[in-house]
Amino acid sequence: MNPETATPLTSPVGDIAATGLGGATPPDMSILGLFLQADWIVKIVVVLLILASFWSWAIIIDKLRRLRRVQVQADQFEEAFWSGNSIDDLYDRIAGRPEHPMALVFVAAMREWRRATDRLTQPAANLATGLGERISKVMRVALNRELDGLERYLGFLATVGSTAPFVGLFGTVWGIMNSFSAIALSKNTSLSVVAPGIAEALFATALGLVAAIPAVIAYNKLSSDVGRFEGRLESFADEFSAILSRQLDERRP
Repeated sequence: MNPETATPLTSPVGDIAATGLGGATPPDMSILGLFLQADWIVKIVVVLLILASFWSWAIIIDKLRRLRRVQVQADQFEEAFWSGNSIDDLYDRIAGRPEHPMALVFVAAMREWRRATDRLTQPAANLATGLGERISKVMRVALNRELDGLERYLGFLATVGSTAPFVGLFGTVWGIMNSFSAIALSKNTSLSVVAPGIAEALFATALGLVAAIPAVIAYNKLSSDVGRFEGRLESFADEFSAILSRQLDERRP
């Protein structure tokens, strides 16, 4: 055999590597790639969890800033209230623009007080008792209204914290079902067949935890802060009611 005309021998393994494995496109395992390759059900789950996470963080940041602001404003108001100056002067100064819950409770009580005492300089005993009850009621109404504003949207954090893991788990189950379907259709149990479905399934679970954990922590903290501030408002309302009650006693004949 002439060496110049001899056909070179090729390795079957080399042909497979060149035509089979070399030409195969590996799956995109990045976060964006997993989302684009996912089933539409999994995509909906991922989008819902991302939106819930963003909205939860918006609520958390807003509530933390608002609670910090009202605490500082309450400190400043109590300093002015207990400074020994006239509460009438304090009311005249802030009546037109009460900017925080404690001031609103104070203004509501003072408005009711002036509405009654401007008509009668020496109220009778029964009228004084009724006035004290009305002042307590208007302070309670104002207090509840302000607390409702502080607690608004906290229920959403509780809902996200309790349901987001299960929503992510639903996406996980759906992704694993797709992986098993791919195995049955291709009759191939290699990792390249099942890896994308399992990865997108675990991605949905991770997003569920990412949305739920901050929501639960923030809900517990914010609820505790609102509860402490509620106790502070109630203490101020009781003290102010006692001050007005003493003034009513002094006005009795």
